[in-house]
Amino acid sequence: MGKEEILKKLAEATVLGDVEMAVSYAKRAIEAGIDAYEAIMNGCAEGMRIVSEKYEKGEMYVPEILCSAEAMYAAMEILRPYLKAESIGERKKIVLGVVRGDIHDIGKNLVKLMLEAAGFQVIDLGKDVPNEKFIEMAIKENADIVGLSALMTTSMVVMPEVIKEIKKRNPKIKTIVGGGPLSPELAKLYGADGYGKDASEAVKVAKSLVGG
Repeated sequence: MGKEEILKKLAEATVLGDVEMAVSYAKRAIEAGIDAYEAIMNGCAEGMRIVSEKYEKGEMYVPEILCSAEAMYAAMEILRPYLKAESIGERKKIVLGVVRGDIHDIGKNLVKLMLEAAGFQVIDLGKDVPNEKFIEMAIKENADIVGLSALMTTSMVVMPEVIKEIKKRNPKIKTIVGGGPLSPELAKLYGADGYGKDASEAVKVAKSLVGG
């Protein structure tokens, strides 16, 4: 079985939420001499990108996403010890959460999965996160990025307050926003450094912000 086929099967196992299959193809990837980082990005993360797309279209639901996450983590457990230091470099840290007044966290959870697959260290603050908590954790953890998510127009209005305070406390920290009612224009207006329209886009933006 060739490299492309193994990576394809790894992505497929993630989409299906098949832990056994994911572990099996992660082991095959190592045996075939496929770079572990490539296997994670073009196998596991690619699978989660498809899951993210299917969720957006209403073709997948929360229980299935949780199964996909389990399969992805199982494969990553096999692959992680084989990661070369230069392929991931120093792990960048991102503080992630759903803003105050909002409890919709499926999108945020997908973003977390994708970021972890891409090698980020994610500090997940959960949902309905007070402004102060974002700021406090960003400073305490010396985060590279803070990611803010909102699904409601009533809750997204707190984003500029958080961004402004973070920039005041540490101008080096980058900020990304995302969620249903957001747009690139609004993100700019709020003072954010980046905008992710979905989970895979959020990862691309995060990597570009930290020079990855």
